[in-house]
Amino acid sequence: MTLDAQARGLLDAMAAQGMKGFDEMTVPEARDAGLAFIGLQGEPEDVHEVYDRTVPGPAGDIPVRVYRPDGDGPHPVIVYFHGGGWVIGDIEVADKPCRTLSNVAGAAVVSVGYRKAPEDRYPAAPEDCYAATKWVAENAAELGIDASRIAVAGDSAGGNLAAVVALMAKDRGGPALAYQLLIYPATDGAGEYPSRVENGEGYLLTKGAMDWFYGHYLESPDVAEEPYVSPIRGELAGLPPATVITAGYDPLRDEGDAYAKALADAGVAVEHIENPSMIHGFFWMLGALEHTRGVYDQAGTHLRAAFGT
Repeated sequence: MTLDAQARGLLDAMAAQGMKGFDEMTVPEARDAGLAFIGLQGEPEDVHEVYDRTVPGPAGDIPVRVYRPDGDGPHPVIVYFHGGGWVIGDIEVADKPCRTLSNVAGAAVVSVGYRKAPEDRYPAAPEDCYAATKWVAENAAELGIDASRIAVAGDSAGGNLAAVVALMAKDRGGPALAYQLLIYPATDGAGEYPSRVENGEGYLLTKGAMDWFYGHYLESPDVAEEPYVSPIRGELAGLPPATVITAGYDPLRDEGDAYAKALADAGVAVEHIENPSMIHGFFWMLGALEHTRGVYDQAGTHLRAAFGT
């Protein structure tokens, strides 16, 4: 399928502005560039209650933002991990997406501000994300949520972290998770996939940027073999049901496809939503790409089915 016309226009506009690749930026420059996604997300949707707090983590308090829908609880909950290559992104960039996700899923959302690289390399991010998820389960009554209906979700590096937290929860005896929503996830930092070459230049996320992100995240390339970096290399049987969302013009497309297949081969129920005309990052572009709304609605339908709402 050809590239979506609105996505093409957006890429052309970025090129005309002389936007550098992430691999050509310093870390502070890349983090500033990541904030530009806020302007592509449209107007923030109303949610009944939104507040910030902290939860205890392995190296100090972890900031989280809680979104609660209207109506009587206890509500199902989505623990959300933002994207950004484990280096950029934060709770603020993910605010509008989390509002929309709460509304389409009819669920509370807890957005996690995990530690980022290069200041805190692997395994800081997954350990923070696991700790936050465990805290949500253990403090369900305080949050007004149902501990039997917890999903993990994330986009890109956040999709990686959601998949890793699902593995951690299985390996460590809990918490029990009802679902995982993996949006164009990074699933194999040690593999080679055709889409990394086919889509390696010209579609926002480049192969050079991926190498830059992994270079900041991992102390050594050898670490990429570990399942908590590359979840496709883990034992997948017994994981919770999943929705895997991929984009056709994304370097991560093929490893997302491969992860959906690996989950299914391991006996995990999987819904695979392919978006052949889309680029990486489209989930953060609700105000710029009309296609994105339908994907939120599909994800919400799958989450509601998993939650029984």
